[in-house]
Amino acid sequence: MRASPSLPTTLLAALLGGLLALCGLPLGWSFLSFLPLAALLAFAASGATARNVAGRAFWAGTAYSAVHLWWLTAFLGKLFGFPPAGVLAFALFALEGAFLAGMAWLVGRFLHSKGARVWGLAGGWVVLEWLRFLGPPAFPWPTLGYTLLPTPAIQIADLGGVLLGSVLIAATAAALACFVGTVRRRGEGWGRRRPLLLIAAAWALACVYGLTRTAGSGPETPMLLLRTTIDSFDRASRRLTAQEQFELQAGLTRINRRPNEVVVWSESSVGDPALLPTVPAEGIYGVSQMEPRRNSVRAWDGGSVTSETDKARPVPFGEYFPFRQALAPAWSLIERTIGVSLESVPPARVLNTLQLNGVQYGAYVCYDSVFPWVTRVLVGKGAEILVNVSNDGWYDGWGVQQHFMMGRVRAIETRRYIVRSVNYGIAAEINDLGQPVQTLEAGQGVLHARPLRLTGQTLFVRLGDWPALGLAALMVVFAGLIDRRYRRQL
Repeated sequence: MRASPSLPTTLLAALLGGLLALCGLPLGWSFLSFLPLAALLAFAASGATARNVAGRAFWAGTAYSAVHLWWLTAFLGKLFGFPPAGVLAFALFALEGAFLAGMAWLVGRFLHSKGARVWGLAGGWVVLEWLRFLGPPAFPWPTLGYTLLPTPAIQIADLGGVLLGSVLIAATAAALACFVGTVRRRGEGWGRRRPLLLIAAAWALACVYGLTRTAGSGPETPMLLLRTTIDSFDRASRRLTAQEQFELQAGLTRINRRPNEVVVWSESSVGDPALLPTVPAEGIYGVSQMEPRRNSVRAWDGGSVTSETDKARPVPFGEYFPFRQALAPAWSLIERTIGVSLESVPPARVLNTLQLNGVQYGAYVCYDSVFPWVTRVLVGKGAEILVNVSNDGWYDGWGVQQHFMMGRVRAIETRRYIVRSVNYGIAAEINDLGQPVQTLEAGQGVLHARPLRLTGQTLFVRLGDWPALGLAALMVVFAGLIDRRYRRQL
């Protein structure tokens, strides 16, 4: 029977994971994330057995998730009306750590040299991030590529999406870890200097590419964006009626709207579809519907709904409840506790652009903004302006900032302007370089946006994540070559 990891080893793994999280959004030094990641990869790769490698990855991944997503504890405490219930978030943190541990076990099982394991873990990390974008319970929040946002290098997202940024960060960490390993352990030969030189060249090219990107040009579209401060829990529990919400938003619109502006209201701003005939004409509205359950965005021209689309990815445990039938008694107890019905919202079967006055809008709802494929599909179908209607009133702190900053990368990937109308959160106009043109972060009010209608398709829109996945696969292949040479030298 193998001995369990020593306490210092466990604590060191957790410390490295926490340090990696402290080099994440919304912190300004997030681009330094490759430094703690390099230490984490080297430490995990040094495990004596596959089980040791997996154990170190588990504690690092759990701590990484806990620090990066600490705001979830406050959300759960508010949701259940009992602050200590926030500890339930640690089940999610441990699950994220378990996914990383499973990948690390495979690396430790099939690769034996430390250098090979470092590169295998780096490539596997990117593949694991890609897998987090898939399936109903998908949760791709902690993605490494976003840490490039403070640098010009983030502009490479139009070539391979945010995952291409993850490749750059992971490869940098692996090259650095192996270089340090070469210097400190010359006799073992588990590191190489050449990859570090190639990575330095890649950084230089990425920064030059980013610095030479220029904003697009096109006709302006005047739009009115709202920021409201409606309590999300009162809305969900129906303590605040749909009519009361409607009157508040209609009043803001009536007072502030300028001629020819297209109105945009936030997610679920119309709590009863029967109110649609009374909304201001020429607008895009988030609509919540109970029977049947729907969370949608609809374009209204003053006489009819010209087009509509549903939310692509309902939030796990917020709108999508796994094993709802199998665990019916447990879910019923939760419903009685919080006073809210927990019925899953079905995801969109097909994503559609919204047509209004000859303009094609790519509208998507709240959590959809962290899924690059959503905006990719919409732009592929002809969207000229992206519209994100959101409700960030469920959580506070880093969660709000992270959501906004990750959403900025969708503008870079697709080279489209994004406008955000929100309940709480950050209302904004973002240009096609991912730069905020104007924002409203507090209080109740409006923004008068003038986004440009843009056309054309980026390489990412055409190819998706395949360039990034191909490079991640190359890291794994390189790991295999290192391990093969290592075995020959034994």
